[in-house]
This record gives sequence, C-alpha cells and structure tokens, in this order.
Amino acid sequence: MATSLKSLSAHSSKNIQDISKKTFGIIVSEWNEDVTEALFSGAFQTLLDNGAKKENIIRKNVPGSFELTLAAQWLAQEESIDAVICLGCVIQGETKHFDFICDAVAHGITNVSLKYNKPVIFGVLTPNTQQQAMDRAGGKHGNKGDEAAITAVKMLGF
Repeated sequence: MATSLKSLSAHSSKNIQDISKKTFGIIVSEWNEDVTEALFSGAFQTLLDNGAKKENIIRKNVPGSFELTLAAQWLAQEESIDAVICLGCVIQGETKHFDFICDAVAHGITNVSLKYNKPVIFGVLTPNTQQQAMDRAGGKHGNKGDEAAITAVKMLGF
C-alpha cells in the first residue's frame, strides 16, 4: 500500500514478543541529518514502547546511506546483536547517482540479513523531494523509523 494511504507509524500487535532481553543495533546515516535524526527518534521510541531496554539499543553513525551495508555487516556479525536497523535517506537528484545508491543499499542490506540469518531492516527513505522525506520522518505519513523498529521486533517474533 502506498505511504500516502497508510501511516508508517501504524502497526498491528501481531507477532510482538517480549524483547526485554534483545539487543538492537541502529545505524544512522549522517547525510540528510534532519530526516535521519527524526527516523532514529521514531525507531528508538518504538523499541522502548515495545519493551526494549535503553541499554540494549546500540547506535552507530555512518557518513551516508551507502555505508549502511558495511556497518550493518559489522553489527550483524556480533552474536550479542539480535537485530540491526538501518536508517537513511536518499533524495532523488538530477543524476543517476540516486538509482545506484538505492539499489546498492537495498541489495547490501538484504545480503547482510541472509548472510547472518538475522533481521537487518531497510529503514531507508527514497523520496523525490525533501518535503516527501519529512512527511515520512514523523510528518503527515508517519515515521519510517517507527516502521523499521516494529519490523525488527516482529521478525524477532517470527
């Protein structure tokens, strides 16, 4: 369903298990920082609201969305990390750079998840404009960070 028809912050309570003993890694891209900080706030609060302990949420920053995949691999290889959440924002520009970055990040995050057999969540916005990004980072369409966090929680309950 298109984001414009459903809030990214809305979710059901199905498959939500006790996560009080789970450890989450959250990787945040510094590029488009106003957007990614809002995504982090949403993800962090959603984890807390669902029972995660603050001390079991590890935050790491990377320069841009392209670097999310290697950082995800570094966190995923740690046995103490139960799920990794990747947060970034790549806004469409005038060149094909957008296409290459989005494709590489999507494939990279999927590959890390499969390699380490644990949830590695794609919480990367790929909007056409800054306004669309803000609308999906706590604005009128909810917060992709909330959605990414609840996805991690639900996958741990799979």
